[in-house]
Amino acid sequence: MTDPARGLGAGRYTEAIPEPDAVTTSVHQLRTFDGANVVGVLRRPAGARTVVTLMHPRQDVTHHALVPLLLGSGLAVWTQGSRSPNNDLNLLHEQAILDFAAGQVFLREWGFESVVALGHSGGGTLAAFYIQQASLPPGLRLTHTPSGRPVPLGEAVMPLPSGFVALAPHPGQGALLQRVIDPSVVDEGDPLSRDPGLDPFNPANGFVDAPGPTRFSPDFVAAYRAGQRARVARIDAIAAEMNAARRGADASFRDGGSAMDRRAAIAPALVTVYRTDADLRNVDLTLDQNLRPYGSLFGRRPDLTNYGLVGFGRLSTAEAWMSTWSASTTNAGFLRCAASIEVPTLLLEFAGDQASFPTDIERFAAAIPAADLTVEAVDGTHFGDRLTKGAPTGNELAAVRIDSWVGERF
Repeated sequence: MTDPARGLGAGRYTEAIPEPDAVTTSVHQLRTFDGANVVGVLRRPAGARTVVTLMHPRQDVTHHALVPLLLGSGLAVWTQGSRSPNNDLNLLHEQAILDFAAGQVFLREWGFESVVALGHSGGGTLAAFYIQQASLPPGLRLTHTPSGRPVPLGEAVMPLPSGFVALAPHPGQGALLQRVIDPSVVDEGDPLSRDPGLDPFNPANGFVDAPGPTRFSPDFVAAYRAGQRARVARIDAIAAEMNAARRGADASFRDGGSAMDRRAAIAPALVTVYRTDADLRNVDLTLDQNLRPYGSLFGRRPDLTNYGLVGFGRLSTAEAWMSTWSASTTNAGFLRCAASIEVPTLLLEFAGDQASFPTDIERFAAAIPAADLTVEAVDGTHFGDRLTKGAPTGNELAAVRIDSWVGERF
C-alpha cells in the first residue's frame, strides 16, 4: 500500500541537478505569427553554436531535469512554453506549432548553427507535428483546426530543425487518452457511474489490490479497448454538437443576427471527462511488457488516482477536444506525422516507461523515413527517474546519449 503521508503522486518527477557555472541565461518574450505571446528561456554556455530546444504543448519545461545535464555538455538549451503553459483548457495543437515556430525563427536570428528539437513525452508528438507541417510547401499546410478555426500555417515561417530527438514519445495526446480513459463510465455527468463488467478495478475482471500481480484475460482486454473506443466516440459526438452550435451562432451573427447570437458564439462549450487514469498496462505488467514499475504516470495507485482531479483531458473546450484529445479527429499523432520526418533523428526509449511502450517505439521507428535514424533505449521511467535504487537516473543516461548523438552530427 502507498504511504498516505507521501501522497498518491509521490515520486512522479525527478529532481534536477544545479546548473553549471559560466552559463548566460536570458528570458525572451516572442510574438507568434498569429499575434500570440510566448516566453522562452535561453541558456548558453560560452562558445555554444548548437542549441537543443525543449517544448511541451501542456507543461512548463523551464526547469526540465535534462537542462543542466545538457548545459554541462556545452550545449545551449532553449526551453519554451506554448501560449497557455500549464493550462490546456483550450489547447489547439495547430496553434501550438505556431508557438513552436516562433522559437525556431528566434534561435536562427540569434545565430545558432544547429537547432536540435528535443521532444519529451507529448513534446515528441508536438515536434513531429511541427516537422510534418514545416516539411510541406506552404500551400499544402493545414488551414483549419479540426473544429474549423482558421490557422495561418501556410503564411508562417516554419524553419525545419537541424535534427530531432524524440525522448519517450507517446503516440499523441488523443491516442494516449484513448488508452487511459475508463470505459466503465456510463454517465458522462456522473464521476462515480460504472459498468461493473468494464471496470478495470473490479476484482471480478481480474484486478488485484495494489500492488498485487493483476492479470487480465485476453477477452477482457479486447472488450475493454473496444469500450474505450466507444466512449471516445461518444464524447466526440458531444464535442461535435457543441462546436456545431457555436459555429451556427457565429454564422447567424455574421449574417446580421443579434447580440445573443454573438454571446452564444463566444460562450465556451466545455467537455468534462471523468476517470482518465485507467490504462490496463499500469496494473497488469505483462501487457506490452517492459521494465516499468507498478502504477501510472500520476501515481502508484491508479485505482484511486483514476477518480481524482489529475488526469489527461479532464476539462477542455469542444475545440480543444477535437484538436488535442480525440484520437479520431486530432492532427497531432506521432505515427501520423512520422512519415514526414526526414531530418536526422534519435528515437530514445526509456526501458521502464509507463506511457510509451516497446510496441510504440517499434511502430514509430518503422514509420520514420529519415536516412539517419538511431533507435536506442536507456534505463528509466517515463519522467526520467531511475529504475533501481543507486542507479543513474534515466535523465542522466539519456543526456549522455543525446550529447554523443548531437556531437557526432552538429
